[in-house]
Amino acid sequence: MVEMSNDSSVPETPTLVLAPWNGTWDTDDPDANFKEEVVAYGLLDPLETLDGLSKRLGIPVGGLARYVLAKWATGGSEGMLHVGGTTVQRMHTTCQTAEKRDTAEARLAAYDELRQIVDWLRVPIEDPKTYNN
Repeated sequence: MVEMSNDSSVPETPTLVLAPWNGTWDTDDPDANFKEEVVAYGLLDPLETLDGLSKRLGIPVGGLARYVLAKWATGGSEGMLHVGGTTVQRMHTTCQTAEKRDTAEARLAAYDELRQIVDWLRVPIEDPKTYNN
């Protein structure tokens, strides 16, 4: 639930209730893993961590919470921007092809191709001088 804050010093600042979710889902739900994580992480109190970080860094808890939510919520988009649409499409096509073939061999071949793509993406991490001219 999101409500607008009554704090007139910060215009249009939403107030968010951090309520744990204990929903249910079908066994064939394609989002079951995510929903399971939502329930599991709902057992934790994120404010304990944010409060400690706030005291250590001198940043208000609300500012940290907004940062964490924004960074996590945009992580997929940010990841695609870093990797690039062509690479993401290639990875997706590799998985789709293996699923259509529906064999262990096809899945192993897809794994090998994805492993090679990830190895290639890690080159600048493993050797930062690779792309320096």
